[in-house]
Amino acid sequence: MWLRELWYYALAGHRLRPGRMMPKTLLDEPLLLGRRSDGTPFALRDICPHRGMPLHHGTFDGREIECCYHGWRYDTEGRCTAIPSLPEDRNFDVSRVAVRRYPCREVQGNIWVFMGSGDGDLAEIPEIPDIGSRRYQIAESMIFSCGFDHAVVGLMDPAHGPFVHRAWWWRSRRSIHEKEKRFEPAPLGFRMCRHTPSANSPGYRLLGGKPETEITFRLPGVRIEHVQAGRHVLCGLTAVTPISRDRTEVNHVIYWTMKWLTAIRPLLRPFVRAFLDQDRRIMVKQQEGLAYGPKLMLIDDADTQAKWYYRLKKEFARAEAEGRPFENPVKARVLRWRS
Repeated sequence: MWLRELWYYALAGHRLRPGRMMPKTLLDEPLLLGRRSDGTPFALRDICPHRGMPLHHGTFDGREIECCYHGWRYDTEGRCTAIPSLPEDRNFDVSRVAVRRYPCREVQGNIWVFMGSGDGDLAEIPEIPDIGSRRYQIAESMIFSCGFDHAVVGLMDPAHGPFVHRAWWWRSRRSIHEKEKRFEPAPLGFRMCRHTPSANSPGYRLLGGKPETEITFRLPGVRIEHVQAGRHVLCGLTAVTPISRDRTEVNHVIYWTMKWLTAIRPLLRPFVRAFLDQDRRIMVKQQEGLAYGPKLMLIDDADTQAKWYYRLKKEFARAEAEGRPFENPVKARVLRWRS
């Protein structure tokens, strides 16, 4: 089951220009994402209530959407503003007609949509620390042919690296060694406390100095890695977004303050996509076995983060159903595994 009352990553902001709109499916719901002439993003249900026509087939002038079927128009709050077929003397209040509006925000260049009731003011949008309003340097998205939970668990799996991400520029099976990391609870999730990266993570050494990293996971499926290298910062946000029950989008955006990284950004992008594609391909293979509904075995300590994820989901859903505050089930502890 997908959790509600949370903000979900929709897309990188550069993909939505002012005066444009595009369809997007989130949690099996049809959404119309758009950006007004003033640059503000919005999200509506992508169905005209008149005859069910998807609104993205219509036109948008930066202020109103016009349905291509009968010309009904709606503002970006979802309110109907005109029905051309109505005679002038017909007493009909068009404002009674409305398309569902979804709260939509742009934070640090990323567009988020609140999938729940209300305006999402009580729910926090994930933000990258020490970046401020800076926009990302790289943004990549990829569709995984798998369910949401399996994509999220794969995101936090610490043991698959030497097998799935084997490459001359990353790791090999021979690089496996024991690791020990301290974890603590964090808002709607948990945090791998700040530490020096493992010796078999050569990518960090390119940053120079003595880099330290902290990794935070939070519901519904957001992972933020914050790397401090002297006075510079490199951060990666990976957000998993459910499209349908067997299709999931994985979004990865990277921020940094190093000017030399900006100079070689075109060279870095293929490596980012290759890394994501390795995860995508292993998920495709996993689906062959999951199709038979096997009972899965999660072990300590390598799979403890996956266990925490399922406990966090269960507690969040129970707290919402009971109308009480969320109580984080994660307790601080040290985990040890080999990878």
